[in-house]
Amino acid sequence: MNNLQEATERICELKGNVVALDALCTALLQQLAPPARERFRKTFEGWAEIARTAMLHAEISEHSIAAFEMDTARIGALIDTLEHRQRPAREGSGVEPLLLAVPRVLTFQGTRALTSASGFFFARDERLFLATSRHVLIDEPSEHFPDRIEIELHNDDSDLSRAGAYSVLLYENSRAVWRQASDTGGEIDVAVIELDREKLGFTPRAFTPANLQHTLGEVDIGTPLLVVGFPLGFHDSRYHLPVARQASVASSFGTRFQGQGLFLTDARTHRGTSGAPVVMRAPSGLGGDDGIPWKLLGIHSARMDMGGRDRVADESLGLNCAWYADVLMTLTAN
Repeated sequence: MNNLQEATERICELKGNVVALDALCTALLQQLAPPARERFRKTFEGWAEIARTAMLHAEISEHSIAAFEMDTARIGALIDTLEHRQRPAREGSGVEPLLLAVPRVLTFQGTRALTSASGFFFARDERLFLATSRHVLIDEPSEHFPDRIEIELHNDDSDLSRAGAYSVLLYENSRAVWRQASDTGGEIDVAVIELDREKLGFTPRAFTPANLQHTLGEVDIGTPLLVVGFPLGFHDSRYHLPVARQASVASSFGTRFQGQGLFLTDARTHRGTSGAPVVMRAPSGLGGDDGIPWKLLGIHSARMDMGGRDRVADESLGLNCAWYADVLMTLTAN
C-alpha cells in the first residue's frame, strides 16, 4: 500500500514538474524575437533528433519513447502557437497594419503640386497627429513654401482601392499650424500636425507612445530596420500602400551623432522618403489585436554625404539621417 501511495505521489509530482516547465518554456519563448525563436526551433529539433536516436538504440521502455514523442510534439505546437500570436494583426484585406499607418504626403502651393513625401500617424491619448519631416512643410534653402498638404487615407479596410484625399491647410491667420522642435544641437527636422478626428470621419491605424523604444541597450549596431514610405512617390498605386526598404543601424543608437538628435541608418533611399517611420520588429505582445507590432525608432530625414567626396571616383556613402522618435513626446505634449 505504501509503495502504491508513494508511486502515486511521485506521478503527481512529475505532472506538477511538467506544468512548471511548460510555464517556464512559454515565458522564455515569448521573450525571443522571431529570428531567435526560429533559431531556437531548429536547435531544438536537432537535439530532439539526437535524443531520439540515442533512445532507439538503448534499452528503454516504449512508454518512455511514446512520452518523449508526445512532449516534443507538444513543445513544437507551443512554438507554433506563439508564432501565430506574433504575426501582426491584419485587416480583413490581410494588410500589415504598419502599412496603413503610413500615408503619402503631397505638398501644394495653391492648386500647384510641389512635392511628394512620406509621413505617419501618431496617436496620444485622444489626439491624432500626422508626423513628417519639417522640410516637407517648409524649406528655406530650396525655396519650398507650400501652403497646404494632402494625405491619402484608407477609409474602407475591406476595399483598399477606395482611398480618399484629406487636405490640411498649413497656415491659419498667417501662423503655421505645425509644431517643430529644436535642442542644443539646433533645429530638429521633424514636424507634427494635429488632425481633427471628426473631420476625418474614422480613426486610422497609428503609432502610439507604446511603440517608442525606451531601452537603448536593446538596439545594437547593425540591428535590422525598415524604412516605410514612398521613394520618388513610388507605391502600390492600386491600393495606395507604401513600400519598405531594408536598413540597419549604422551608428551608436542612443548617441547623438555629431551632437545632433539623430542616428544613422544604412539603406538605399530616395527623395520622397522624407518623413518615413524607421521601425524595428518589436518583441511579442506589443501590438496586441489593435496595435502595430513594430518599435518606432526614428523619422527618416535625408541622405548623408561627405562634402569632400569625389562624385566621379567615389560612390555615395549610402547613409541616412534618422531623428530619434522620442521627440514626438515633446511635440505632442499639451
